[in-house]
Amino acid sequence: MKLAKPLPLYPTYNEIKDIDLSLYPELNAFLTESAEPNRLQHWQWGLNFLQYIGRNKSEHTYNRFRNETERFLTWIFLVKQQPMDSLRKQDILEYVDFCWKPPVSLIGLAAYDRFIYQNDHYKVNPKWQPFRMKIPKNQSSDTKVDKKKYRPSQETLKSLFTSVTAFYKYLMNEEICYGNPASIAKTDCRYFIADAQVKEIRRLTEEQWQYVLNIAFSLAENDCAYERSLFIIATLKTLFLRISELSERKDWSPEMRHFWQDGENNWWLKIYGKGRKLRDVSVPTQYLSYLKRYRLYRALPALPSSYENVPLVEKIRGQGGMTSRHLTRLVQEVFDKTYEKMKQEKGENMTRKLMEASTHWLRHTGASMEVERGRALKDISEDLGHSSMATTDTIYVQSENKKRAASGKDRLVD
Repeated sequence: MKLAKPLPLYPTYNEIKDIDLSLYPELNAFLTESAEPNRLQHWQWGLNFLQYIGRNKSEHTYNRFRNETERFLTWIFLVKQQPMDSLRKQDILEYVDFCWKPPVSLIGLAAYDRFIYQNDHYKVNPKWQPFRMKIPKNQSSDTKVDKKKYRPSQETLKSLFTSVTAFYKYLMNEEICYGNPASIAKTDCRYFIADAQVKEIRRLTEEQWQYVLNIAFSLAENDCAYERSLFIIATLKTLFLRISELSERKDWSPEMRHFWQDGENNWWLKIYGKGRKLRDVSVPTQYLSYLKRYRLYRALPALPSSYENVPLVEKIRGQGGMTSRHLTRLVQEVFDKTYEKMKQEKGENMTRKLMEASTHWLRHTGASMEVERGRALKDISEDLGHSSMATTDTIYVQSENKKRAASGKDRLVD
């Protein structure tokens, strides 16, 4: 049986706060004109859950939970057609089977907005799909993608169970559901793989980092518009920042006054990180030259003061700070130019991994280099904002694996 085309169920973080279904005519019709009596009720459960997430978590967390809640309810509405509060462990495992190999008609190749505002209403974006197959950055856009090869990663499976389990837990607290089949089903999921692999840190090598920094510096020397790109790249790598921690958000605006100096003349940067936690990142002396350079480009005094409530990274046009998406584009432009330069000088083998690099690689690169330099793991962990030093140890300390690899090279064939 052909599956009906799904509709997006929930709008953005801001729009969901006071949502009026009459402004979403297609969604309203889908929920109220169906012969299935549970659609509107289940949608309301999902709405209340996501509003709760939106109030208590970050926008990024809201988006992640929205994706999973939307997929789960779509499966209930169009495939299972059974009330959510009647589902059991086996039903959840059926849902996981569905997500492991969804119909290709539900798989998109890019992220699109769910709704388009037209004529005072929100219309469904026909390009939106509940599943997305990521295309490797090093794959040509002309290459035909086989959607039948879509498979969720282990991280995606974990996110699925985390979100559905949290949804049920919320409904249990509201005395709507009296059990949590998702938490029981997780132990029997056949797609989880026990992972004892050597963990590869997604980072740049020393040589690749020097190329990235040199390219960013050269671009800034030739065109002052690239001063901002140089500052972003130096900051992400040296201060171990996530791209979101440098961006303008609804509940936080990174500003120059967040750089501060203590009584011992040490510089720090106050960061609003994951879990809505504030931390202070130590600022190395060498980094100050990049900070001064960027500030002089913006016609600011060489070093910040406590009253400077100007954006840390400002838009060239308009007011305020920059979004994560815009910051990412600036970094990616430098990565692309570095790839072309390094490929010419060092060859494809030395350069290939640059095609995979993301902004988060700069955070990993900076932290990995500090571990290799011998800096105390506790200090690195606190600058990274990890809640446990064990997290830092697991991600970045690879000394035992290096010893194992070195000893393994001496094995003989004959």
